[in-house]
Amino acid sequence: MRLLSALVIFASLACFAPATHAESHNPADYPLRIHIYRRNETTFYHNHQTEDAKGEGRANLFERGEPKGIDFQFECDTKLQTSSGYETFPAKWRKPGQELVILQQQFGKTSYDTCRLKILVKDFVYVSHNGNLTTEPVDVFKQWMAKHDYDPERGKNTPIRTTPENTPTATNPAGAAPSSSSTASPQPPAPPQ
Repeated sequence: MRLLSALVIFASLACFAPATHAESHNPADYPLRIHIYRRNETTFYHNHQTEDAKGEGRANLFERGEPKGIDFQFECDTKLQTSSGYETFPAKWRKPGQELVILQQQFGKTSYDTCRLKILVKDFVYVSHNGNLTTEPVDVFKQWMAKHDYDPERGKNTPIRTTPENTPTATNPAGAAPSSSSTASPQPPAPPQ
């Protein structure tokens, strides 16, 4: 009788416990892409194993062809990776406009970890210029994406380099910020410094 009572109590508690690790680990279930530029993180360990990582950061989210800058706070079971080069991570909405879940591949494995990000959506995108993170209007960034055939949602993860046509190099001297009318375009997702 005592065993039966314990099982009933355990079963009822299990029904009400939050399913923190119940997220899918299948990349096909994550239609969005996120490029993480920077993150500040505090990692918690137990017996020399990462138990929890919390922090904040900045990224660009790609949804239905629209890039959006986001600021985020996160809580992960493992360290949050930043994007290398133009790399993006699969993502999906947990609460539209408020919370995302992203997938990160485990090192040396074909399995994935999930991480929750609470976000603030911006009306601009982040870009990296000479190692400095700056902002740019969404329309200018979308023009750059179209010109360089960059669309991480459709597997186009590396922009195509274009050469300027009949444009003198003096219109954009080294070190000058490119303008939207220039043929030289910013490199939005550059490796974090």
